[in-house]
Amino acid sequence: MTGIYQWNPMPHIVDIRCPECGGRAEFEFAEVVRIRLKKDVDFFKKSKLFEYRFLRDRAGTGWHAAFYFLRVHGRSTDVLDDLPAGYSPADWNHSRCLYRSHGHDWGTVDCFECDLRRKHVLSWPDEAFYQIVFGREVLWAFHRESAVEIRDFIVSVDRDPAAFKWRTLLVHLPKEFLAAKARDGIVKRLDRLLVPGVR
Repeated sequence: MTGIYQWNPMPHIVDIRCPECGGRAEFEFAEVVRIRLKKDVDFFKKSKLFEYRFLRDRAGTGWHAAFYFLRVHGRSTDVLDDLPAGYSPADWNHSRCLYRSHGHDWGTVDCFECDLRRKHVLSWPDEAFYQIVFGREVLWAFHRESAVEIRDFIVSVDRDPAAFKWRTLLVHLPKEFLAAKARDGIVKRLDRLLVPGVR
């Protein structure tokens, strides 16, 4: 499926199918910070905690970037010390808003079933753990919480997105999933998907 539904703003963490065992895993986006001074590039290139990359923006302008993959080095930026002047560990914290602040698909996969933990390039929505096929379309959710909200939204009488945390996802649901004739089938499949251990 294409269109605005597929290109929804992504949260920092999404549930995916593990690339090794197919079980439920979490994918967490890496955080990226622009390296402001050329003299700092060498530090980030040599660091074992960062991944240096040279990127280009949409206008073609190149810039130096320092990526931090949170789950590879623990679940905190506290391990980031001895940074060059002008940088703080907090620079690599996720923003307080629900959604990631950049458009890169690099991050870490952390599987609950086979204990896989490594860097990973996300292929969304193909890897979404919470997805069902309905007709020729695929309905997906970021994670369990948003899957529950999609189900509850579909069965609600007034379908007011403002009453839900993941409203930006709900307002872009394709009309095929909201049709009265689709309701029972979609809800049944979502309920089955939401039962732990059942696929």
